[in-house]
Amino acid sequence: MNKVAADYTRREDRAANEYLVELGARVRAARARRGMTRKILARDSGVSERYLAKLETGQGNVSVLVLRQIADAMDMRMLDLVTVGEQLSPQMQALYQLAKRLPEDLLATAINVIRERIGKTVDDAKGRRISLIGLRGAGKSTLGSLLAGRLGFGFVELNKKIEEEFGASLAEIFSLAGQPSFRRLERRCLANIVDNQDEIVIATGGGIVADEQTFSLLLRRTHVIWLQAAPDEHMARVMAQGDMRPMAGSREAMEDLKQILSSREPLYRRADAYCSTSGKQIDESLQVLEGIAMALLQFRASQTA
Repeated sequence: MNKVAADYTRREDRAANEYLVELGARVRAARARRGMTRKILARDSGVSERYLAKLETGQGNVSVLVLRQIADAMDMRMLDLVTVGEQLSPQMQALYQLAKRLPEDLLATAINVIRERIGKTVDDAKGRRISLIGLRGAGKSTLGSLLAGRLGFGFVELNKKIEEEFGASLAEIFSLAGQPSFRRLERRCLANIVDNQDEIVIATGGGIVADEQTFSLLLRRTHVIWLQAAPDEHMARVMAQGDMRPMAGSREAMEDLKQILSSREPLYRRADAYCSTSGKQIDESLQVLEGIAMALLQFRASQTA
Protein backbone atom coordinates (compact mmCIF):
# COMPACT_ATOMS: atom_id res chain seq x y z
CA MET A 1 0.00 0.00 0.00
CA ASN A 2 1.47 3.40 -0.98
CA LYS A 3 1.68 6.32 1.44
CA VAL A 4 -1.35 8.18 -0.01
CA ALA A 5 -3.56 5.11 0.32
CA ALA A 6 -2.27 4.41 3.81
CA ASP A 7 -2.98 7.99 4.91
CA TYR A 8 -6.47 7.77 3.46
CA THR A 9 -7.14 4.51 5.29
CA ARG A 10 -5.95 5.99 8.57
CA ARG A 11 -8.21 9.02 8.12
CA GLU A 12 -11.17 6.77 7.36
CA ASP A 13 -10.46 4.60 10.41
CA ARG A 14 -10.11 7.70 12.59
CA ALA A 15 -13.40 9.10 11.28
CA ALA A 16 -15.16 5.79 11.91
CA ASN A 17 -13.82 5.60 15.46
CA GLU A 18 -14.85 9.20 16.16
CA TYR A 19 -18.32 8.45 14.86
CA LEU A 20 -18.67 5.39 17.10
CA VAL A 21 -17.54 7.43 20.11
CA GLU A 22 -20.09 10.14 19.32
CA LEU A 23 -22.81 7.57 18.72
CA GLY A 24 -22.06 5.97 22.08
CA ALA A 25 -22.15 9.35 23.79
CA ARG A 26 -25.54 10.10 22.22
CA VAL A 27 -26.99 6.79 23.39
CA ARG A 28 -25.59 7.32 26.90
CA ALA A 29 -26.95 10.89 27.08
CA ALA A 30 -30.38 9.86 25.77
CA ARG A 31 -30.57 7.07 28.35
CA ALA A 32 -29.56 9.41 31.17
CA ARG A 33 -32.11 12.06 30.17
CA ARG A 34 -34.81 9.42 30.46
CA GLY A 35 -33.57 8.29 33.86
CA MET A 36 -32.91 4.77 32.59
CA THR A 37 -30.11 2.66 33.97
CA ARG A 38 -28.24 0.44 31.54
CA LYS A 39 -30.02 -2.53 33.11
CA ILE A 40 -33.45 -1.02 32.40
CA LEU A 41 -32.53 -0.16 28.81
CA ALA A 42 -31.20 -3.69 28.31
CA ARG A 43 -34.47 -5.13 29.61
CA ASP A 44 -36.70 -2.89 27.48
CA SER A 45 -34.65 -3.18 24.28
CA GLY A 46 -33.65 -6.83 24.47
CA VAL A 47 -29.99 -5.82 24.04
CA SER A 48 -27.52 -7.14 26.61
CA GLU A 49 -25.95 -4.84 29.20
CA ARG A 50 -22.51 -5.89 27.99
CA TYR A 51 -23.33 -4.89 24.41
CA LEU A 52 -24.77 -1.57 25.58
CA ALA A 53 -21.64 -0.90 27.63
CA LYS A 54 -19.44 -1.44 24.55
CA LEU A 55 -21.71 0.74 22.43
CA GLU A 56 -21.74 3.61 24.95
CA THR A 57 -17.94 3.63 25.18
CA GLY A 58 -17.52 3.77 21.41
CA GLN A 59 -16.38 0.16 21.02
CA GLY A 60 -19.51 -1.36 19.53
CA ASN A 61 -20.00 -1.54 15.76
CA VAL A 62 -23.76 -1.69 16.24
CA SER A 63 -26.14 -3.05 13.61
CA VAL A 64 -29.09 -1.03 12.32
CA LEU A 65 -31.64 -3.45 13.77
CA VAL A 66 -30.06 -3.38 17.23
CA LEU A 67 -29.90 0.42 17.16
CA ARG A 68 -33.57 0.47 16.21
CA GLN A 69 -34.38 -1.71 19.24
CA ILE A 70 -32.48 0.71 21.48
CA ALA A 71 -34.19 3.78 19.99
CA ASP A 72 -37.64 2.17 20.29
CA ALA A 73 -37.01 1.34 23.95
CA MET A 74 -36.28 5.03 24.60
CA ASP A 75 -39.26 6.20 22.51
CA MET A 76 -37.13 8.13 20.06
CA ARG A 77 -36.32 8.01 16.36
CA MET A 78 -33.27 6.04 15.34
CA LEU A 79 -32.39 9.00 13.10
CA ASP A 80 -31.92 11.17 16.21
CA LEU A 81 -29.27 8.76 17.46
CA VAL A 82 -27.31 8.25 14.27
CA THR A 83 -27.42 11.76 12.74
CA VAL A 84 -24.30 13.81 13.34
CA GLY A 85 -23.18 17.21 12.09
CA GLU A 86 -21.79 16.29 8.69
CA GLN A 87 -25.06 14.65 7.66
CA LEU A 88 -27.13 17.81 8.17
CA SER A 89 -27.99 20.56 5.69
CA PRO A 90 -25.37 23.34 5.32
CA GLN A 91 -27.43 25.69 7.51
CA MET A 92 -28.06 23.08 10.18
CA GLN A 93 -24.43 21.97 10.02
CA ALA A 94 -23.30 25.55 10.73
CA LEU A 95 -25.71 25.75 13.65
CA TYR A 96 -24.58 22.34 14.91
CA GLN A 97 -20.90 23.29 14.78
CA LEU A 98 -21.58 26.56 16.58
CA ALA A 99 -23.65 24.82 19.26
CA LYS A 100 -20.90 22.23 19.84
CA ARG A 101 -18.48 25.00 20.78
CA LEU A 102 -20.79 26.66 23.29
CA PRO A 103 -20.63 25.85 27.01
CA GLU A 104 -23.90 24.60 28.51
CA ASP A 105 -24.92 27.94 30.05
CA LEU A 106 -24.44 29.85 26.78
CA LEU A 107 -26.18 27.09 24.83
CA ALA A 108 -29.25 27.46 27.07
CA THR A 109 -29.14 31.23 26.55
CA ALA A 110 -28.89 30.79 22.76
CA ILE A 111 -31.93 28.50 22.75
CA ASN A 112 -33.94 31.06 24.72
CA VAL A 113 -32.89 33.90 22.39
CA ILE A 114 -33.90 31.90 19.30
CA ARG A 115 -37.22 31.00 20.91
CA GLU A 116 -37.93 34.64 21.78
CA ARG A 117 -37.08 35.82 18.27
CA ILE A 118 -39.33 33.16 16.70
CA GLY A 119 -42.24 33.78 19.06
CA LYS A 120 -41.88 37.48 19.88
CA THR A 121 -45.54 37.95 20.74
CA VAL A 122 -46.81 36.79 24.10
CA ASP A 123 -48.27 33.32 23.97
CA ASP A 124 -51.67 33.54 25.67
CA ALA A 125 -51.86 29.76 25.59
CA LYS A 126 -49.83 29.64 28.83
CA GLY A 127 -52.88 30.95 30.66
CA ARG A 128 -52.59 31.05 34.45
CA ARG A 129 -50.96 27.64 34.63
CA ILE A 130 -47.75 26.98 36.57
CA SER A 131 -45.75 23.78 36.08
CA LEU A 132 -42.81 22.56 38.15
CA ILE A 133 -39.99 20.51 36.64
CA GLY A 134 -36.83 19.00 38.13
CA LEU A 135 -35.40 15.76 39.46
CA ARG A 136 -37.17 13.67 42.07
CA GLY A 137 -36.54 15.16 45.48
CA ALA A 138 -36.57 18.77 44.29
CA GLY A 139 -39.85 19.41 46.10
CA LYS A 140 -42.30 19.52 43.19
CA SER A 141 -45.15 17.73 44.95
CA THR A 142 -44.73 19.32 48.39
CA LEU A 143 -44.08 22.86 47.18
CA GLY A 144 -46.53 22.55 44.30
CA SER A 145 -49.41 21.74 46.63
CA LEU A 146 -48.49 24.57 48.99
CA LEU A 147 -48.03 27.03 46.10
CA ALA A 148 -51.46 26.15 44.72
CA GLY A 149 -52.96 26.91 48.14
CA ARG A 150 -51.22 30.29 48.28
CA LEU A 151 -52.39 31.23 44.78
CA GLY A 152 -55.89 29.82 45.18
CA PHE A 153 -55.24 27.46 42.26
CA GLY A 154 -55.95 23.79 41.79
CA PHE A 155 -53.11 21.28 42.07
CA VAL A 156 -52.37 18.11 40.13
CA GLU A 157 -49.54 15.59 40.14
CA LEU A 158 -49.12 14.46 36.56
CA ASN A 159 -47.79 11.01 37.50
CA LYS A 160 -50.88 10.32 39.64
CA LYS A 161 -53.09 11.29 36.72
CA ILE A 162 -51.19 8.84 34.55
CA GLU A 163 -51.70 6.07 37.13
CA GLU A 164 -55.43 6.84 37.20
CA GLU A 165 -55.60 6.78 33.41
CA PHE A 166 -53.76 3.46 33.10
CA GLY A 167 -55.23 1.91 36.25
CA ALA A 168 -51.83 0.81 37.57
CA SER A 169 -48.78 2.12 39.39
CA LEU A 170 -45.89 3.73 37.53
CA ALA A 171 -43.72 0.70 38.24
CA GLU A 172 -46.34 -1.56 36.67
CA ILE A 173 -46.72 0.74 33.66
CA PHE A 174 -42.97 0.69 32.98
CA SER A 175 -42.80 -3.07 33.55
CA LEU A 176 -45.85 -4.02 31.48
CA ALA A 177 -45.89 -1.37 28.76
CA GLY A 178 -42.40 0.14 28.71
CA GLN A 179 -41.24 3.74 28.52
CA PRO A 180 -42.72 4.56 25.07
CA SER A 181 -46.25 3.76 26.29
CA PHE A 182 -45.66 5.73 29.47
CA ARG A 183 -44.54 8.79 27.48
CA ARG A 184 -47.65 8.61 25.30
CA LEU A 185 -49.84 8.43 28.41
CA GLU A 186 -47.93 11.33 29.93
CA ARG A 187 -48.48 13.49 26.83
CA ARG A 188 -52.16 12.62 26.65
CA CYS A 189 -52.76 13.40 30.34
CA LEU A 190 -50.87 16.70 30.12
CA ALA A 191 -52.81 17.74 27.01
CA ASN A 192 -56.07 17.00 28.79
CA ILE A 193 -55.04 19.13 31.78
CA VAL A 194 -53.91 22.19 29.81
CA ASP A 195 -56.91 22.01 27.47
CA ASN A 196 -59.45 21.88 30.29
CA GLN A 197 -57.97 23.58 33.33
CA ASP A 198 -56.67 27.05 34.08
CA GLU A 199 -55.36 28.44 37.39
CA ILE A 200 -53.60 25.16 38.09
CA VAL A 201 -50.20 24.13 39.46
CA ILE A 202 -48.82 20.98 37.82
CA ALA A 203 -46.10 18.86 39.45
CA THR A 204 -44.47 16.90 36.62
CA GLY A 205 -42.30 13.79 36.60
CA GLY A 206 -38.54 14.31 36.52
CA GLY A 207 -38.15 12.80 33.04
CA ILE A 208 -40.81 14.84 31.24
CA VAL A 209 -38.07 16.96 29.66
CA ALA A 210 -36.69 13.91 27.83
CA ASP A 211 -39.70 13.79 25.50
CA GLU A 212 -39.51 16.78 23.14
CA GLN A 213 -43.19 16.74 22.17
CA THR A 214 -44.43 16.64 25.74
CA PHE A 215 -41.90 19.15 27.04
CA SER A 216 -42.66 21.54 24.17
CA LEU A 217 -46.35 21.28 25.05
CA LEU A 218 -45.52 22.09 28.67
CA LEU A 219 -43.43 25.11 27.63
CA ARG A 220 -46.14 26.42 25.29
CA ARG A 221 -49.10 25.99 27.61
CA THR A 222 -47.69 26.65 31.10
CA HIS A 223 -45.26 28.89 32.94
CA VAL A 224 -42.46 26.43 33.68
CA ILE A 225 -40.32 26.71 36.83
CA TRP A 226 -37.28 24.49 37.38
CA LEU A 227 -36.88 23.45 41.03
CA GLN A 228 -33.18 22.88 41.65
CA ALA A 229 -31.28 21.13 44.43
CA ALA A 230 -27.82 19.67 44.95
CA PRO A 231 -27.46 15.96 44.00
CA ASP A 232 -26.93 14.86 47.61
CA GLU A 233 -30.12 16.68 48.64
CA HIS A 234 -32.07 15.03 45.84
CA MET A 235 -30.82 11.64 46.98
CA ALA A 236 -31.51 12.29 50.67
CA ARG A 237 -35.07 13.41 49.96
CA VAL A 238 -35.78 10.47 47.66
CA MET A 239 -34.44 8.03 50.24
CA ALA A 240 -36.55 9.70 52.93
CA GLN A 241 -39.57 8.95 50.74
CA GLY A 242 -38.49 5.31 50.47
CA ASP A 243 -38.32 5.61 46.68
CA MET A 244 -35.20 4.64 44.74
CA ARG A 245 -36.91 4.49 41.33
CA PRO A 246 -35.55 4.26 38.68
CA MET A 247 -32.26 3.27 40.27
CA ALA A 248 -33.41 0.29 42.28
CA GLY A 249 -30.71 -2.32 42.49
CA SER A 250 -27.95 0.05 41.41
CA ARG A 251 -24.85 0.12 43.59
CA GLU A 252 -23.91 3.44 42.06
CA ALA A 253 -27.14 5.35 42.61
CA MET A 254 -25.48 8.67 43.33
CA GLU A 255 -23.37 8.51 40.17
CA ASP A 256 -26.47 7.59 38.18
CA LEU A 257 -28.30 10.57 39.65
CA LYS A 258 -25.44 12.94 38.84
CA GLN A 259 -25.33 11.67 35.27
CA ILE A 260 -29.10 12.12 34.92
CA LEU A 261 -28.89 15.66 36.29
CA SER A 262 -25.95 16.51 34.03
CA SER A 263 -27.67 15.21 30.90
CA ARG A 264 -30.99 16.91 31.69
CA GLU A 265 -29.62 20.25 32.85
CA PRO A 266 -29.62 21.85 29.36
CA LEU A 267 -33.27 20.80 29.04
CA TYR A 268 -34.25 22.04 32.50
CA ARG A 269 -32.65 25.38 31.60
CA ARG A 270 -35.35 25.91 28.97
CA ALA A 271 -37.75 26.68 31.83
CA ASP A 272 -39.18 30.19 32.18
CA ALA A 273 -37.62 30.57 35.63
CA TYR A 274 -35.44 28.70 38.14
CA CYS A 275 -35.92 28.25 41.89
CA SER A 276 -33.22 26.69 44.09
CA THR A 277 -34.39 24.71 47.11
CA SER A 278 -30.86 23.78 48.22
CA GLY A 279 -30.23 24.41 51.90
CA LYS A 280 -33.71 25.89 52.42
CA GLN A 281 -36.57 24.91 54.69
CA ILE A 282 -39.94 24.31 53.04
CA ASP A 283 -41.43 27.66 54.11
CA GLU A 284 -38.39 29.54 52.81
CA SER A 285 -38.48 27.72 49.46
CA LEU A 286 -42.22 28.34 49.22
CA GLN A 287 -41.78 32.07 49.73
CA VAL A 288 -39.21 32.25 46.93
CA LEU A 289 -41.29 30.04 44.63
CA GLU A 290 -44.44 32.09 45.22
CA GLY A 291 -42.56 35.28 44.30
CA ILE A 292 -41.34 33.71 41.05
CA ALA A 293 -44.79 32.39 40.16
CA MET A 294 -46.44 35.74 40.85
CA ALA A 295 -43.83 37.53 38.74
CA LEU A 296 -44.50 35.20 35.79
CA LEU A 297 -48.27 35.59 36.06
CA GLN A 298 -48.10 39.37 36.49
CA PHE A 299 -45.69 39.70 33.54
CA ARG A 300 -48.17 37.89 31.34
CA ALA A 301 -51.03 40.05 32.62
CA SER A 302 -49.10 43.24 31.86
CA GLN A 303 -48.33 42.05 28.34
CA THR A 304 -51.96 41.17 27.57
CA ALA A 305 -53.58 44.19 29.25
